[in-house]
Amino acid sequence: MGLLDLGSKPLNAARRTGGAVAHLVRGHEVEPAADYGFFGPDSVAWKVWAYPTSLMVGFSRAVTVEELDPLLVASVDHSGQVKQRPYLRYDRTLQYFATVMFADAETVLKSSEILMKIHSRAIGIDPETGQQYDANDPESQLWIHLTAWHSILYAYEVYGPGRLSAEEEARYWEDCAVAAEFQTIDPDSVPRTREGIRQYFEDYRPQLIGSEVAQDMFQFLANGALYAVPPSTPDPIAWLVNAVVSRAVIATLPKWMREMGGTPQSRVVDIAAVTVAKPAHRVVGSSATLERLLIGFLSPKTAAIVDPVLANVPAINPRTYTPAEARKAFGHSQTPREIYADILAEREHQAGPKPYAEHHHDSVVEFAAPTAS
Repeated sequence: MGLLDLGSKPLNAARRTGGAVAHLVRGHEVEPAADYGFFGPDSVAWKVWAYPTSLMVGFSRAVTVEELDPLLVASVDHSGQVKQRPYLRYDRTLQYFATVMFADAETVLKSSEILMKIHSRAIGIDPETGQQYDANDPESQLWIHLTAWHSILYAYEVYGPGRLSAEEEARYWEDCAVAAEFQTIDPDSVPRTREGIRQYFEDYRPQLIGSEVAQDMFQFLANGALYAVPPSTPDPIAWLVNAVVSRAVIATLPKWMREMGGTPQSRVVDIAAVTVAKPAHRVVGSSATLERLLIGFLSPKTAAIVDPVLANVPAINPRTYTPAEARKAFGHSQTPREIYADILAEREHQAGPKPYAEHHHDSVVEFAAPTAS
């Protein structure tokens, strides 16, 4: 079962470092997480998100589809950073998703609050609709959140082991609701069934727009392998990987979405993409070494977070938390929704964080390592 089956293989050695036992797994040092965060090795979320389909196809699909939301793409276009620093943005974004999924509870809480501070300045007016966008807005956050969780699961189904059992899928969407609590989303607004997810996207569809800006960003991100690889990667390799990954991403999109995003693709190409990509993912998923190398190559910041999962190194405190338990245990008195309410109150009094300038260069965010606290 990909990453999570690797625990049956013995650890090579262990030594104490920084107050914790660091394990040497096939010559690579892995430090254990402080705890299992909010999901843990028995969760369906770990089972799905740890499979290699999430890394390229699932993640690329999510960030591509998101751009059809006019308010979101207005924020992305205003920043300009996706195109100016694509590899860094990929590395950072994947790092954050991996943190919420796999890091210890305190690190997740800290990272969530850091991201909220960054988003508090991502506000402005969308020139396409005339509406105000706000990166912390609960509806925008829900769109991003569900697009990610749906895309990761769909990639797992198409290019990985296949559909979950009914019981597992129910647990998956419950995990999705837990993860929503680290954003401004009302957890009660998160659908808990496949039918509910489908209805959410159907209801949201009238808000989506295939504007010139949206299509430009959609096509850029659909070709994710060109920006997700390190800049030093030889062009022929980057183009070859992208030829497969981009077509695999588009093959998962409904026809209307391809047309809106300006990325038509024939049924023949869809079949070819699945034929190539599915066995490739299975090969990577069957080898701990290949998975670790791929993650380290694509996202060095993410590698340190998922290392304990790949090697099945037990957490120092082998427990999981609910969001409420973690906030109480680690002294975080406010939920993201409460923090956002304070931000809105400050704005009412012409105070609080100032909007970013166009094409700003925000400071590099270094999320705390899972064992740093």
